[in-house]
Amino acid sequence: MKINEIFYSIQGEGKWTGLPNIFIRTTGCNLRCSYCDTKYAYDEGTEKSIKDILKEIKKFSCKNICITGGEPLLQSDILKLLEFLIKENYSICLETNGSIGIEEVSKFPTLLISLDIKCPSSNMCTKMKLKNIELLRPNDQIKMIIKNEVDYNYARDIIMDYKPDCSIFFQPVWGTSSNSLAKWILKDSLKVRLGLQLHKIIWGEKRGK
Repeated sequence: MKINEIFYSIQGEGKWTGLPNIFIRTTGCNLRCSYCDTKYAYDEGTEKSIKDILKEIKKFSCKNICITGGEPLLQSDILKLLEFLIKENYSICLETNGSIGIEEVSKFPTLLISLDIKCPSSNMCTKMKLKNIELLRPNDQIKMIIKNEVDYNYARDIIMDYKPDCSIFFQPVWGTSSNSLAKWILKDSLKVRLGLQLHKIIWGEKRGK
């Protein structure tokens, strides 16, 4: 499995915001979002066995793991890694970009799936497999990155059409106004959470944070 980096930090997004997490970032992504902040994960990485990964994460006194990317579902051994970590009693959040089917990973009952749904400003919204929304469980979450009102209306319409039974986060593109997004959410009385990238507020845009 090709791994870009493994590090220990504070989770800045979603339901686990504020919790210490071990982050396992895989190499490779099939999308090229306009606002991507992890372009270094497109190609950079080192092949590691599951035993190598376990040895590294054992350095940290933490049982929460976020597997992110890149796009983790591109890794052929991702199911084996999930099985192994769950057997080791880790709590796992798997972040996936919405373009690959989640049928297999949704079979793990304790896994938290964090499903991105790309909006128009990403230039990747046509790549989404929106049927993934129907596979989400109450414990899972959706994240939608929003740059402008066009993105907001797109995200709102998807939520209203699919009515997902899980937590939903609307998150402004870093550097854009959270004030406007908050006003739009309130205007439409949407049952979503406004998400801010807490890790960037704490550390800035530092790699491995």
